[in-house]
Amino acid sequence: MNRAAMCAGTFDPITMGHLDVIERASRIFPRVVIAVATNPGKNLLFSLEERIELVRESTTHLNGIEVDAFDGLLVDFAESKEVRVIVRGMRAFSDFEYEFQMALTNRKLKPQIETLFLMPKQDYSYVSSSNVREVARLGGDTSLFVPPPVQEALRKRFG
Repeated sequence: MNRAAMCAGTFDPITMGHLDVIERASRIFPRVVIAVATNPGKNLLFSLEERIELVRESTTHLNGIEVDAFDGLLVDFAESKEVRVIVRGMRAFSDFEYEFQMALTNRKLKPQIETLFLMPKQDYSYVSSSNVREVARLGGDTSLFVPPPVQEALRKRFG
């Protein structure tokens, strides 16, 4: 396996916090796979194809980025992509318990795959996709929270 990392999420939509973590990962690893979860159980704003395209459009300024959909266990997908490091963003202490449990579970399933936690810039530590969707739905300005391609997609979606 090569020096590659994976950033995974639903990205509904990708936020500046997600992008900050992806940018940080791309400075550490020459190859970063962005794994967009299908998540059929969630009530999603954007389709899988739209989310993949928004992630691609939002990361064009970065080198070594691959964007792909996945379904199933993240560690299995990481292994299939020859990735040994899963990068997880941790916004606040409230994320810790869930992320810690997930990292330990993944370690048990695939001990050869490591989890690396990165904190986004403080400016983005409170930003979540669900908050962005709510602001957009209510007609608020999302420019501080999402990259331009997502701003445009939200404008189109909510008029």
